[in-house]
Amino acid sequence: MSTSFKVAFVGAGSIGFTRRLIQDLMGVEEFNSIEIALMDISRQNLEMVTQLVRRDLESNGKTGVKLTSTTDRAKALRGARYVLCVVRIGGLEAFTHDIEVPLKYGVDQCVGDTLCAGGIMYGQRNIPFFLDLCRDIREHAEPGALLLNYANPMAMNTWAANTYGGVKTIGLCHGVQHGHAQIADALGIPKEELDYICAGINHQTWYVQLRHKGRDITSAEVLAAFEKHPKYSKTEKVRIDMLRRFGYYSTESNGHLSEYLPWYRKRVDEIMNWIELGSWIDGETGGYLRVCTEKRNWFEEDFPRWLAEPPHEYGSNNRSSEHGSYIIEGLETGRVYRGHFNVVNNGYITNLSNDAIVEVPGYVDANGVNIPVVGDLPLGCAAVCATSVSVQRLSVEAAVHGDDTLLRQAMMMDPLTGAVCTPPEIWQMTDEFLVAHAEWLPQYSDAIAAARARLAKGPLIPTKTTRGAARVAVKSVDELRKADSQSGVEVEQEAGKTATEKG
Repeated sequence: MSTSFKVAFVGAGSIGFTRRLIQDLMGVEEFNSIEIALMDISRQNLEMVTQLVRRDLESNGKTGVKLTSTTDRAKALRGARYVLCVVRIGGLEAFTHDIEVPLKYGVDQCVGDTLCAGGIMYGQRNIPFFLDLCRDIREHAEPGALLLNYANPMAMNTWAANTYGGVKTIGLCHGVQHGHAQIADALGIPKEELDYICAGINHQTWYVQLRHKGRDITSAEVLAAFEKHPKYSKTEKVRIDMLRRFGYYSTESNGHLSEYLPWYRKRVDEIMNWIELGSWIDGETGGYLRVCTEKRNWFEEDFPRWLAEPPHEYGSNNRSSEHGSYIIEGLETGRVYRGHFNVVNNGYITNLSNDAIVEVPGYVDANGVNIPVVGDLPLGCAAVCATSVSVQRLSVEAAVHGDDTLLRQAMMMDPLTGAVCTPPEIWQMTDEFLVAHAEWLPQYSDAIAAARARLAKGPLIPTKTTRGAARVAVKSVDELRKADSQSGVEVEQEAGKTATEKG
């Protein structure tokens, strides 16, 4: 039995990720007659992803699937039951400012897309877009359409869409799945045998329960396993230290986690004590910006190689662990799916505020998305999350109302920014941000004009000229080609993600 409905991808020019999610959807037998609409502002990327997906569909005999592509968002959303959002407003140009401006003030970020100074500014750019998207969903999509958000800053975007956008929105991230696999590996347990409950906020979610064949696994066991692991003991120093001091392992990578906290990146001469440079995600300064730049360069020169490769193979065994297709499958077929989702708290975690976006276990079937009550987080874990929730709340309110006072307060309350910078430095840094991001911040027109005048008038606080404590040079396309064959395949598969990073 097949079912018919429409799925719209907004930001579909994130080619590798869009193609992956469609492959996931096509792994559901009942979805042989759905409509898929691809939308992006980049006509070039849109044409390329459409060509690749159409070829995949034809190769797999999915002749009943209707594929359309357009740069007109309203047209893509018309009649859609599900909307998947994978955008990055401002692209790599704005992302570069997110990393380079704070560096002048000593704020050394690895990623800069969720919290810290870069993540706050990313939210200022993305949230106005999300409010416009929600308006279009209300006007053009199927009544009650569900927005599945993959774009960072995950919590801020999802918060704004639910609170101010008037559209039911669930944020989706793969950090919980990846951490689950990592813990199982460290313990020497098959992943499918390790049961767990994870709860917190996106990128600061904690494995509060671990069980193997009915036996509870203690924090001491997990800590010992990570401390002696030949790889993780070197690449996950921040996560291990947090496990040691707070008693629970966190979902997020070493590089991400290090910039959400006030302790690990505030002194230039100590940053290397906590990170590794084997992979960007272990803590490299501006690591994700470097990788996105390399992927874009590779993509622009080597896209024809994708066309020379075999089409993607569809099937139930070729689905990824991304939640999106399983949520849609559960809602449409009634099959029960258990995952971890970013939703408005509403009392699910009882010692975090109800307005916060929390990442918690959820169950999906034909009756909808249902979230059980987790209860209290361990007190220390809740304290870490509560600080970040305050930053998110200030950031959302600032972005929605164009209030630069709230924006500056968000910067002050951010753990790492506040640990490194004085209030006058934060005020000046925010002025620099507003001017640098002016074309993407229409809600701040008056504040931008005032910031530009202050910067021109001076006097200014002296800033640093630095590439950061752990910078790695961007590789050329020729250097990427010299990488081993597996690395090359991964670069090509991921190249289309330069418009976004998943939650």
